[in-house]
Amino acid sequence: MYRNLIATIALLLFSVITHAQQAGNYKGGYTRQSNTLTFPASGGTLRLELCTPGMFRIRYSFTGAFEANEPYMVTRYLWQPVSATVTEKQDRFVIATGQLQVLVWKAGMKVNVLSKEGKVLLNEQEQTAGAFKQDDTVGCVKQLQADEHVFGFGERMDFLDRRSKHIKLNVGRGKGLPHAVGAYNILEANYSPVPFFISTKGYGLFLHNAFPSEWDMGAANIGQYSFKAEGGELDYYFIYGPSFGSILNGYTSLTGKAPLLPRFAFGLHVGTYSGGTWGHEALTSDAYVIALAKKLRDMGIPVDLLWLDSTWRIFGEVGGKGATSFEWRETFKDPKGMFDSLYAMHYNMVGLHLRPRFDNGKQLKLLDTAQQLKYTYPEEGYAGEFVNFFDTSAVDWWWKHGVKRVADMGAMFLKTDEGSAFGGLANESEKTGPTGKNIPALHNVFPLVYAKGAFEKFQTHNGIRGLNQTREGFAGIQRFPFIFAGDWPGEWQYFAPVIKAGLNIGLSGVGQWSHCMGGFEHPADPELYIRWCQFGFFSPIALVFGMDHPGYKEPWNYGPDALRNFRKYDSLRYSLLPYIYSSAWQNHQTGMPLMRALVLQYQNDENVYEIGDEYMFGDNLLVCPVTTKGAQTRSIYLPEGEWFNYWTGKQHSGKQYVHVVTPLDSMPIFVKAGAIIPSQPAMLYCDEKQVQEITWDIYPGANGSYTLYEDDGKSLQYLKGRYAATHISTTWQNKKVTIQIPRAVGGYQPQEHGYLLKLHVAARPESVAGNGALLQEADSKAFTREGWYYDAGEKVLYIKPKGTNRTDMVVAVL
Repeated sequence: MYRNLIATIALLLFSVITHAQQAGNYKGGYTRQSNTLTFPASGGTLRLELCTPGMFRIRYSFTGAFEANEPYMVTRYLWQPVSATVTEKQDRFVIATGQLQVLVWKAGMKVNVLSKEGKVLLNEQEQTAGAFKQDDTVGCVKQLQADEHVFGFGERMDFLDRRSKHIKLNVGRGKGLPHAVGAYNILEANYSPVPFFISTKGYGLFLHNAFPSEWDMGAANIGQYSFKAEGGELDYYFIYGPSFGSILNGYTSLTGKAPLLPRFAFGLHVGTYSGGTWGHEALTSDAYVIALAKKLRDMGIPVDLLWLDSTWRIFGEVGGKGATSFEWRETFKDPKGMFDSLYAMHYNMVGLHLRPRFDNGKQLKLLDTAQQLKYTYPEEGYAGEFVNFFDTSAVDWWWKHGVKRVADMGAMFLKTDEGSAFGGLANESEKTGPTGKNIPALHNVFPLVYAKGAFEKFQTHNGIRGLNQTREGFAGIQRFPFIFAGDWPGEWQYFAPVIKAGLNIGLSGVGQWSHCMGGFEHPADPELYIRWCQFGFFSPIALVFGMDHPGYKEPWNYGPDALRNFRKYDSLRYSLLPYIYSSAWQNHQTGMPLMRALVLQYQNDENVYEIGDEYMFGDNLLVCPVTTKGAQTRSIYLPEGEWFNYWTGKQHSGKQYVHVVTPLDSMPIFVKAGAIIPSQPAMLYCDEKQVQEITWDIYPGANGSYTLYEDDGKSLQYLKGRYAATHISTTWQNKKVTIQIPRAVGGYQPQEHGYLLKLHVAARPESVAGNGALLQEADSKAFTREGWYYDAGEKVLYIKPKGTNRTDMVVAVL
């Protein structure tokens, strides 16, 4: 019966497409202007724009006219001239670059892409309809190769491998009540969709169209995939890798690289309802916030950022909970004094939650005034309530008369919530905002301009790097980080799907991502809270926040084991900040996320295609959260190579499954052979004290290298080359290892610090030398001068070489 249903769907799809408008056949008159090739056809015009030797843009116009380039998703349209030859043959054009052969067939204007060696990457020629238009819908059908698997599409919670799946992309959450079958539907959740995928054939495809889209990746016909958008132009980019990392680099060169966040943004973020969530608003106060901040400090819990969620403000006269009045709730007696107190406790940033609709308060009538000035987006028969974030004048007014009121008191960033409510159902009301024919094209990019306004205004106001927290996004949202996963309850059934959400968004070009540790709604099972927090501290952004009154996911409310676990992993994260910050620099440079689905680094290993509960954290750490209640053990897949258990040091061969013990206080972590991992002393907040010594954990089994990235941590000078890089490398030859640590290089001089080397080796060495001079063996690992000590119990060799990061070092171990 299932097969019959699929066959029927495939037949209907074929029938629709064959009755749609087609691109037609080539009718002569091909032209080339620099990188742009134009092919007139009987059904319209095909335009091919070369971007690089491995990337090009395809546009089909069924009228012959092309739309203007949009400014929201793509940030770069001008490219250097690409060297390419164009050969016209009887049945096709062949465009050859240094990496690709692109075939444009004269019959049907279908496009095939081959590598320069002739490997088929993308094929429309055989048994596919190619480009089509049906009423306002535009789309394309392509061949899905027999062994082709695809990944991406944004923050999806259901699957990793999208082969044989059907996907709808439109910003929003699940709808309907009760929430158990509505907003809690992981199949429907679409907070941050991205119309982009990566194929194991070595290419990526980005649909450059903001309308809602549907993708059939072989569900109806296993030999074909198709994509279609509800309106606009058929416009897509082909991005060749062939590695997944190269494809992400290409995609983010189109849609924008993620900026580097302030270093302290990689510390802990704590959100609070200030003592009173929905229905308990009268319990909120600035006193609660100050007491919470002080308690975190007094209990030795490292934390850097704090933000106040919805209940800091009064709910307005028109939009209620779903709009922003910018007036403080009466229970906040001295908001500025609150901010001053928080910064005096060395919190690096404090922010506020808001929504994108203006509202009238008791004193401020911002909605009325904004409507009179036409700074709200008009709705049918109504001036509207949404700030028109597409209008820079409206954004300026929103900042000056709304946000700046709280920024001048001390707020330094925003949580820009409910971006999906523009043309969609809002969380706290039945309002849907603007409607009309043009709104579907703006609905998906509204979260971008909303986050952009907050990010850029605060960056200018604060005079340091920007930061913005948002729930919704679309292609390009990585430019205004960061994304959080949404309001998932603190229940076991949502834990593993949230991990998949992080992996999928990372496969889609968004590297700075987070989630509410322990879940957002409902009190969590203490065991779940412990396991979720372990994962949370090994996420790109570590964030704890909940609306479970009166617990709010604060660790002491979940018992002594939870508090001890929270401190342990929080401190571990702070010690790993050099590693995390260097990985964030990689993300800024290349689009490679910190939290990486295994397929990103092992794309030819089919075993990893559906692994959604383990991931690489940076280059060298394999993290394996425990997502089953009561689990004493779990099975883990180790990719090719050799691996070391982070906690025990036990070595395992890769490309196999292993079974490990998982006590409650231990999340399985493995280290790749040859890994080099920098760390620092743990701190209560970022830069609490000067780092006197960087530790390098060095693992055997393969030659290794790593680049430690350092800068001032706050300014935008890194964009002008004001940063330093330290390139450490190891060479293993039988029993000898040579470690080279050249001095830090670059346009920034970091603080002077020494090094402690920790070699994870099984035997005591015969000798250790630094820059050719033998080092003395110490009596214990607590030694403070240059020398070495081997701990036989730990199987770790400790080495303190002479010198600092301002000198070149070579350490030889025999």
